[in-house]
Amino acid sequence: MMENRLLLIDDEEAILRVLSISLRHEGYVVFTALNGKEALQVFEKENPGIVLTDLKMPGMDGLQVLRRIKEINPDTEVIVITGHGDMDSAIDALRFGASDFINKPVRDEALRIALDRAREKRELRRQLQAYTTDLEQMCRLATEEVRRKSEFQDKLITSSNDGIVATDERGLIILFNPGAEKIFGYSRREIVEKVGFEQIYPEDVAGEFRSGFRRKRDKRGWGWKEVSIRGKGGEIVPVRFSGTLLYEGEKVIGSVGFFQDLREIKRLQRELVQSERLAAIGQTVARLAHYIKNILTGLQGGMYVVNIGLDKDDMDKLKAGWTMVQRNIGRVSDLVMDLLTYSKEREPEYRECYPNQIAEDVCELMEVKAAQNQIEMVRDFDPSIGRVSMDPGAVHRCLLNLVSNAIDACLFDLSENKSWKVSVRTGREGENAVSFQVTDNGAGMTADVKKKLFSAFFSTKGGKGTGLGLLVTHKLVQENGGRIEVESEPGKGSTFTLHFPYRREDGGGSGTEPLAAKEH
Repeated sequence: MMENRLLLIDDEEAILRVLSISLRHEGYVVFTALNGKEALQVFEKENPGIVLTDLKMPGMDGLQVLRRIKEINPDTEVIVITGHGDMDSAIDALRFGASDFINKPVRDEALRIALDRAREKRELRRQLQAYTTDLEQMCRLATEEVRRKSEFQDKLITSSNDGIVATDERGLIILFNPGAEKIFGYSRREIVEKVGFEQIYPEDVAGEFRSGFRRKRDKRGWGWKEVSIRGKGGEIVPVRFSGTLLYEGEKVIGSVGFFQDLREIKRLQRELVQSERLAAIGQTVARLAHYIKNILTGLQGGMYVVNIGLDKDDMDKLKAGWTMVQRNIGRVSDLVMDLLTYSKEREPEYRECYPNQIAEDVCELMEVKAAQNQIEMVRDFDPSIGRVSMDPGAVHRCLLNLVSNAIDACLFDLSENKSWKVSVRTGREGENAVSFQVTDNGAGMTADVKKKLFSAFFSTKGGKGTGLGLLVTHKLVQENGGRIEVESEPGKGSTFTLHFPYRREDGGGSGTEPLAAKEH
């Protein structure tokens, strides 16, 4: 260690020899020199940490040696030995960088103290250098980390497709990234430190920021919402906006806003809507054309039978053919009504009516078709349902669709030796609703079919159905504030339940109806 390497300089050889023995005994590695010139040569070769030199020497004195050693290595600790009455030289030595001085004759205790102080100074200097080096390293690493993060954030902001706009505490824009340039149409040179946020933000957003700058700390910020901005050329640009104020303690130091360009998304949405509309039109035309073709075939068949009856004067043929014509005209009428109902919005037409009478009327209309196909019609009407105010036309239309579908479900059932049955039930639901339930034991439906029931133009009847019936039913139920429920199991049948709210009329009966409920 350099702290244990010591150069002893004195022109008196006896003193040099005695001090060398004493210092080596204390554990020092001692180098000696009888004059200044020799001392400098030894110093440059051995580089000791401590130098002990006499001030008064022939030729190069101690002060000259001190100054030269400090030029070579400023960290070397130099202790000067001076005689009594030579205090001025000792002070000069301290001024030139000596760490201490001791008087002749040199006492062991004084020498030990001076050497200990010199070694402590070197240790303190070493620790200080180590701390300085560590601090410099830490500063370098911290600076590098800050620079790296800054470069990363700068690249992130620059490469972002979103527009990022930041302001200072005055609202003056200080950051305007390339994404913002694309959205707003302005260049950074036109905006940064020249324009405030109020000049480019939408008025409602600018108003929120203005009030935010005036308020005390508010950590909520503004979540994503759709707004429109006016670009440089006057173009209205749809964007999604989110922003927040930036704080230092309770003080606002700026703000940042994020803008997502929605022009391409809006364009794609318009194209998607147009594509879906065209697809729906094509699907509708194809299904309607197929259905109308079936109706025309039925009409042609009826006309053919009528013509045969006319040619042969056969009344039975005439009746049969006319019945076929009437049935298909009815199908045309139903199709037109479904299309009209589905194509326009309508408000419920509330008026006094009897729900049980509506259900009975539907059963009577469908009973002939059911009987012709050996399907039993069962009525189960709740006699406590009296006169109420609801939309009888919508209820009648929905119930007729469901009963017709229930009969068709029995006709499509391939089960053998089954007695088919369609049940129509009514019931009260609390003080303000009526339920209509249509149950059949026909073909039933799979879970996949149930999911598609109320999809546009979906039909389980193939070419015999338009897919409009349940769609219209669902629409009418929703318009009347009701709901529809479906339960079904393949091979066991289905149950459709309509729930319709109503308005009770003053003086309404509890069960007296013009048409008594029947049970078959």
